[in-house]
Amino acid sequence: MIKHGNSGSFTFKNSSHSTICRYSIVIPVLHEGDNINKIIDYLQTIDEIELSEIIVVDGSPERDTIQKIRSDTVMSMGSEKGRAVQMNAGSRVARGEILLFLHADVIIPRNAVSCIGDVIAEEKYAGGAFELGIDSEKFMLKLIERFANFRTSITGIPYGDQAIFIRKKIFHEIGDFREIPIMEDIEMMERIHKSGHSIKIIPRKVISSPRRWGKEGAVYGTLRNWYLRLLYHMGVEPESLIKNYKDN
Repeated sequence: MIKHGNSGSFTFKNSSHSTICRYSIVIPVLHEGDNINKIIDYLQTIDEIELSEIIVVDGSPERDTIQKIRSDTVMSMGSEKGRAVQMNAGSRVARGEILLFLHADVIIPRNAVSCIGDVIAEEKYAGGAFELGIDSEKFMLKLIERFANFRTSITGIPYGDQAIFIRKKIFHEIGDFREIPIMEDIEMMERIHKSGHSIKIIPRKVISSPRRWGKEGAVYGTLRNWYLRLLYHMGVEPESLIKNYKDN
């Protein structure tokens, strides 16, 4: 076991970890101690997980999430708080040629690795994402899910809760995530398109927890997000938008 300090550092618990690593699954977390082992346990059962590594990046000063990790095959590290900051930190220690950025409350399909491999086999794609699924049967949330997938199919701009994946070489070439407090996923996807690369939306759904909508209310949360995205596309800086965004 190798341990380093808490800031910008990592713990890698298994020195016999396979040297074969094509995919790096980067999970930014903040106070996810109650959930993190369920996520890791699931990921360790997906198809072709032996070609992957899991990197958990904790943005809490207490590092309370990574302290709860039971698995000896997971790399854990701390960074400053901020999803973009945390994902960039994870990408810098990643060994895989493909980076998969996974929110802590999102479940990817069991064949996600092979689906990603099929996309990456086509040189024209810099990366991609999955369709959105929400773990709820509520009418309003199903409507949000359908609208989100329709929007993505039209714009080609997936959001972070759709499990974005990117070739590491291209990710670093275009400058990593912009370290802004909100809209880092949209900004990155737009930058990939502007650079001349293509994004593929895989027609398989991830399953996202409905907890965010449960806290805020589906109607309020959705309308607020549409409003913020409109302001963003009108040129309002994310640092100003965050004042109207309740961090979940």
